[in-house]
Formats: sequence, structure tokens, C-alpha cells
Amino acid sequence: MEPTIYDQTYFLGLIEKFWWIFLAVITWSLVWKGIALWRAAQNNSKPWFIALLLVNTLGILEIIYILGFSKKPNWFKRLFS
Repeated sequence: MEPTIYDQTYFLGLIEKFWWIFLAVITWSLVWKGIALWRAAQNNSKPWFIALLLVNTLGILEIIYILGFSKKPNWFKRLFS
């Protein structure tokens, strides 16, 4: 019988084979989440902080918040104005 995607050994085999991809995705997500949560806390934005804390989008929502909705620091304004 061939293993299916729902078989635990199949999933564990994927993790063993592609562990570096999982590590890269986890690192990518944690870095963006940390930066976004820090910015939301500094801006006193409770709704964004809660949304960023609870929703895991592999960094997509975090990047949207950082680039589109958060207050830009002074060095950012000087660099891109």
C-alpha cells in the first residue's frame, strides 16, 4: 500500500527530506512577525498587534503592515523622500 499525504510517516519523511525549507520558512515568518509586532506595539496599534499575533500568513500580512500601514521612522522618511 502506497503512503498518502494523510499518512504520518509520509509527512515525517517530507520533513526529513526538506528540513531546510521548513527552517527557512519558519525563520522568514518569525523575523517579519517580530518586526511587525514591534512596530505595532510602538505605534500603540492594538487591533494590528492582535491581528498580527493571531494570524499566520508566512510574513505577507506583516510585510503589508510594515510597508503600508505603520508609521515610518524618521530615517525611512529621510531615505525615501
